[in-house]
Amino acid sequence: MARTYESALSHLAALQSNKAITSLFTPPPPPPPPSSSSSSSSSAGPKQDLNALAIPEMQAWLLRAGISTSDLTKSGLRCIHVAGTKGKGSVCAYLTALLSHSSSEEEVRRTAGKVGTYTSPHLVSVRERIAINGESISRDLFARYFFEVWDACTEAARAELASRSSSDGKREGEEEEEISEEHLAGPATKPFYFRFLTLVALRAFLGEGVRSAVIECGIGGEYDSTNVLPPELITASVVTQLGIDHVGMLGGTLPEIAWHKAGVCKAGRKCFTRKLGEGGEEEGEETMRVLRRRAREKDAMLVEVEDEDVVRWGGVSVCGEKRVGSLEGEFQKYNQALAVLAAREHLRVITGENSTQKSESHGLEDIPASFTSALQYARLRGRCETREDETAPITWLIDGAHTAESLTEVARWFVGKIKTNPNGNTLLLFNQQDRDAGRLVTGLLRDIETSTPNNDQGQKKQKQLFTHALFTRNDIHPRNSSGKEADVEPERDLTVQIAAAKAMQDISPDTTTHILDNVSDAVAEIRSIANQDGGRRTTVLVTGSLHLVGALLRTLEPEAED
Repeated sequence: MARTYESALSHLAALQSNKAITSLFTPPPPPPPPSSSSSSSSSAGPKQDLNALAIPEMQAWLLRAGISTSDLTKSGLRCIHVAGTKGKGSVCAYLTALLSHSSSEEEVRRTAGKVGTYTSPHLVSVRERIAINGESISRDLFARYFFEVWDACTEAARAELASRSSSDGKREGEEEEEISEEHLAGPATKPFYFRFLTLVALRAFLGEGVRSAVIECGIGGEYDSTNVLPPELITASVVTQLGIDHVGMLGGTLPEIAWHKAGVCKAGRKCFTRKLGEGGEEEGEETMRVLRRRAREKDAMLVEVEDEDVVRWGGVSVCGEKRVGSLEGEFQKYNQALAVLAAREHLRVITGENSTQKSESHGLEDIPASFTSALQYARLRGRCETREDETAPITWLIDGAHTAESLTEVARWFVGKIKTNPNGNTLLLFNQQDRDAGRLVTGLLRDIETSTPNNDQGQKKQKQLFTHALFTRNDIHPRNSSGKEADVEPERDLTVQIAAAKAMQDISPDTTTHILDNVSDAVAEIRSIANQDGGRRTTVLVTGSLHLVGALLRTLEPEAED
């Protein structure tokens, strides 16, 4: 087997997908009413708690990958664990920048050491998920650690098979099970996609001598694959802003979701979160009660960051020459605050410094200059990202927001950006394949209208927010309809896109809507519209899905390396 990067990608694609796993939590349709002839004894048994199996299974995979908890503990690796619904990626980007770039003070660099980051999902290259000192690991390093995990899992499966064969023996009349070498060396003996990449990241961090790691949860916290980390590795944790997401796995209310997210709390460690419930919001208050109760149960210290403290501090804006992926948006100051506090706590813990502050003093009033400078180095593709098109007069405003709450922040960001181009065309490129796209489009339009100045005091009037709106699937290329009949790709389901377009037409009937089955055609259509607009600059808001954003970036950057 070739140990190349291309081979690693091919093997990775064969693993069971994350979507296949999360679909197991989707409630099945209700059974039909029993007929008079049906027997009550045929009812199903108790439903298996898939969440409860997650950590024991991941611990087993850790051992099969040849990574012991003692290896992790003795390595000197120490981690900040980040959970939440909105802002996880931004907080991780700020933490990485703070630990990697606060190097004007040599002592801080020696303290933090080499910095690793594990995040998800990726937009263009899977290597984005595993970074060292803020840069994606190389193709060679990815392939090396990928196959270390792959081969270790293969060997573990071979050893387990040999052990069963020698201990069980063959029972009389029982046919001996034939398990081929191809089966042992293939994807069937490997964990699913996210678990596998988590193991690859840990292997890479151990192999590259990473001392400080920023670890982002995939889904939830309590049962997330990343929560297999030994508690002694965790120096601090963060629960970012919460929202309704992954209902099948986490529940349909903020308090239920908070229970899962607070799983990153560790005994004797601080967990930083934004205080909710101010202004008498009942659900926010109940959510905070859940977080506090969970922190007490885990003997952790919950540090509740007050919005007024963050507003008084003001945050740090990107200035000077902006880099690709520079984080924009007024709301980022809340993510910055959480990152600053967690980074300071991480450095305190790994240096063994005594802490006299519990949860009262948050330390936003005396942030060192090196931290202020480092925050400007934070980069995160596809979140409040602005880029100019190279072939048409287009400004792309790109954000992968995919919940109602995060789309509200995108609406505010968008309104602020179009102030600089008030007379140009504004277009929307949208998709959300797995949620109620029509509802999300409706909420986005209303949030944009609410955030637009001069629409208050009874002066609101119907406004065409977008001249064109394009609703597309996340597929990058057009449907394959060439070649032999057996090779023709079936028609792509556009039900979601049709529903989203209808929602747009109901609110803004003058907006021209387009329904497409791939992003390449959507980009070509947008460029055609922009080039026919007499030289005026066209602003395009791209949002609704990180998968859409990834497909867009790959379309705009065809030369980008996988």
